[in-house]
Formats: sequence, structure tokens, C-alpha cells
Amino acid sequence: MTQPYFFLENLAEHGGLPPNGILSRTLHADEKTRILQFCFAPGTELSAHTAPVPALLYFVRGEAELQLGEDRMDAREGALAYMAPRLEHAIRARTEVVMLLVMFRETAKS
Repeated sequence: MTQPYFFLENLAEHGGLPPNGILSRTLHADEKTRILQFCFAPGTELSAHTAPVPALLYFVRGEAELQLGEDRMDAREGALAYMAPRLEHAIRARTEVVMLLVMFRETAKS
């Protein structure tokens, strides 16, 4: 049987930040959720894209410009965003950024 929980003591200190580029790692995945940590070097970005499932973004550390649909906003430590499926979004890091992405997989309807 797999562990019935996932625990990480300090997401901000988990792994290292890349000197340039973007580092992503899967922290947990099961049939309902996928949890990823993203680390961005200053000036790096994920260009506009969509995801087929609902998702949460949580900014653990740093400052970024976040695009959600047509809106652009500042995202800093503590910022949280929910995204509906197929919402176009993009992220541009102004500083070193550590971000958590939680994707919710749709379950089969009974």
C-alpha cells in the first residue's frame, strides 16, 4: 500500500534553483492529483499555454508577472491562483521564483 499522505517540511528549501532556466520536478502524483515544484531563474518564463485540467498556482518565494487569460498581475510570495481548464496562462520570473503547481485530474463519473 502506498503512503496515504504527502509531506514536505519546507517547499522553499526543497531542491536548488537553477543558475539559468527553469527546473520542474514532480513531488507527488496519483490518480487524482499531480503536484509539481517549479524553480525559475530571474528573467525566465513559461510562455502562454493551457492545461486540460483545473489547477492551482502557489508562489512560495520570489516575484513574477502572472498572466491569467487576458489579465496580467504581480505574483509574490504567498500569491495563490486557481485556473479553470483551458485557461491561457504564462509566468515570467522577475527574481528567483519557487512555485507550486497542483493539477487536479478529472475522475470518471459513475
